[in-house]
Amino acid sequence: MIRLDGVTKQYPDGTLAVDDLSLTAPDRAITVLVGPSGCGKTTTLRMINRMIEPTSGSVTIDGQDVLAMDAAELRRGIGYVIQHGGLFPHHTVERNVAAVPLLLGTAKKRAISRARELLELVGLDPALGRRYPSQLSGGQQQRVGVARALAAEPPVMLMDEPFSAVDPVVREQLQDEFLRLQGELGKTIVMVTHDIDEAIKMGDHVAVLRVGGRIAQLARPHELLAHPADGFVADFLGRDRGYRALGFATADIPIHPEAAVTVGSSVREARTGAGADGWVLVVDAERRPLGWARPADLPDEGSIDESALALGGTLAGSGGPLRTALDAALSSPSRRGVVVDDDGVLVGTCRAAEVLSAIESSDRPRDPSLDGA
Repeated sequence: MIRLDGVTKQYPDGTLAVDDLSLTAPDRAITVLVGPSGCGKTTTLRMINRMIEPTSGSVTIDGQDVLAMDAAELRRGIGYVIQHGGLFPHHTVERNVAAVPLLLGTAKKRAISRARELLELVGLDPALGRRYPSQLSGGQQQRVGVARALAAEPPVMLMDEPFSAVDPVVREQLQDEFLRLQGELGKTIVMVTHDIDEAIKMGDHVAVLRVGGRIAQLARPHELLAHPADGFVADFLGRDRGYRALGFATADIPIHPEAAVTVGSSVREARTGAGADGWVLVVDAERRPLGWARPADLPDEGSIDESALALGGTLAGSGGPLRTALDAALSSPSRRGVVVDDDGVLVGTCRAAEVLSAIESSDRPRDPSLDGA
C-alpha cells in the first residue's frame, strides 16, 4: 500500500504544486491521478520515488517512510514507466529490460533470459531483444518500457502517461494488454494521465486533482461518473457520463439465436439464411463473426467473400457490460447486436430495445457520500 499523508510541494519561488494532499493507493490495484495541466499529478507521482522531494508531509510504502530510505535503493525497487518508454538508445532492447536486474547483481545470463521472457509476456517477439529502440515502433517501445519496469519484479509500479505517445488504436491495445497483465500480476500501481476516459478504463480508483494540487474527488470509476462531487469534477468528466457509466453495469439481456453463413458460401445459400430485413451474418470456419452481408444486392452466381461485408458493427461479450451490448446493437447494420463468447465465437444477437429495458430496470450506483447517513 502506498500512502501520502499531508504531502505538500512548494518550490523556492513560492509556486505551490501540491497542497496538503492525502491519498492511499491500495495493494494490488491501479490508482489513477487525473486532472488538468498544472494540477500536480506528475509531481505527486515523482514524490513517491523521490525524484522530487516533498516540502512537508510523509510518503510510505507498506509502512516504510520513503524519506528514510536511500533514494537509489528505493527507485530500484519501484517499476517506473514513462512516455516514449524512456529507453537507453545505445543499449539493445534486451539490455534495456535487464538494466535494473543487472544493477541489483543478477547474473548476466539469467538477466537476459528473464528479459526475453518478459518481452514475450508483454506481447513482443523475444527476437526483437537484439534490436535497438530506434528500430521499434512507438507501441513496441512502450511495451519494452513496461517489460523493463517489471524486470526486477517490483511490488509497486509508477506510470507517468505511459500510453499518451502512441496513436489511438495502439493505445487501446496497450491498455487492454496492460490490464490483462495486471490481472495476472496484481501490482500496486499509481498512474498519471490527462485523459479521463483512460483513467476510467484503467483505474480501480480515480483521483481527480484540481489546479493547486488538491484532490477534488477520489472514487471508483462508476461512482465518479454517477456522482461527481462538484461542478469542477462534472465539467472535467465531460458529456456522455451516463453512457460511459454503462461500461460498469451488467444485467441479463435476451440473447437470440442468429442464423449465419460461412464466408465463401454461395449467394443463393446466403439468401435462404437472411432475415426479413435482408441481412445475414457471415462467420469464419470457427464461427467467429466477420460482418454482415445483403445477399439480395449480390450477383446470383456469386459467393460471399469479405469484400461484400459491412464491417461497421462492434461485438459484445456474453455477460459483458451493457454499454458494449447497446453499442453492438446500435452499430450493427441489421440492428441486431452480435454477441460472442470469450473465444470470439458467435453466441447470438441482442436488440437495442431489450438492452434499454435492462438499463431502465437496473439500479443506479449509490452515492458513497450517503453511506452511514
